[in-house]
Amino acid sequence: MSATATQPGKPPPGTEHATAPGYRPGRTLPLRVEAVRQLKRRRTLVMAGVMGLLPFVLLIAFAVAGSPESRSGRVTLMDTATASGANFAATCLFVSAGFLLVIPVALFCGDTVASEASWSSLRYLLAAPVPRARLLWSKLAVALGLSAAAMVLLPVVGLVVGSLAYGWGPLQIPTGGAMPAGTAAQRLVVVVAYIFVSQLVTAALAFWLSTKTDAPLGAVGGAVGLTIVGNVLDAVTALGSWRDFLPAHWQFAWADAIQPRMEWGGMIQGSAVSVTYALVLFALAFRGFARKDVVS
Repeated sequence: MSATATQPGKPPPGTEHATAPGYRPGRTLPLRVEAVRQLKRRRTLVMAGVMGLLPFVLLIAFAVAGSPESRSGRVTLMDTATASGANFAATCLFVSAGFLLVIPVALFCGDTVASEASWSSLRYLLAAPVPRARLLWSKLAVALGLSAAAMVLLPVVGLVVGSLAYGWGPLQIPTGGAMPAGTAAQRLVVVVAYIFVSQLVTAALAFWLSTKTDAPLGAVGGAVGLTIVGNVLDAVTALGSWRDFLPAHWQFAWADAIQPRMEWGGMIQGSAVSVTYALVLFALAFRGFARKDVVS
């Protein structure tokens, strides 16, 4: 055997200590560090301001225009917006769930990797060395955390503002009856949780696009655009039962949570559709990024 030959399973001579002492791949790019970096960014502060100001905008609108009145003869959630703080918080979610809440999810998840590439700092993070999977997990966890925080901030501010303006009282159900304030608050927690799960498909789409492009606006805009396309397709009644496979078809299934007897069927189906799409897109993001030639 040659003097330079190595035994199977052993590294070549001189490379036994190629890894720095104390290096642990799982400890690179800690969540705390990534969270602080993202929280300090201007777009995070702007989105927090938008979510916090929306209830005040609605409050001013109702003060100027007066209490909403149904013109179709059918009472809706908007018609009961000024009945109590709980009704006002539910209305804030109703007017924002279809589009406004898509924006922070797409922004936080679509900007996270693409922004590093646009700053030419992505390759330096990987050279730190931060394992690619670790980098994606850290950025995805923080992005989803910020998205959830935005969704929680809106109804919390709405509940506080609505309670101060219209009083802390039972939630008036549009279909008739009322729900105690304490129970209504619990149901709103369920609503927010469902909205977050239903937005996972947007988060996954934005995150996947973020690993494919160096342009943050491309990833964010692509996710928002495809979400709008989904809403348009859901409005095409000629598609029939095919609409059941569209995440947009179930985006307001949370309305079943603010009924006297909560129904879980629609929310379970909507969650299943959203999670299925999200898992596929997340898997594509990790698989593609693991093989990507990062040059920026």
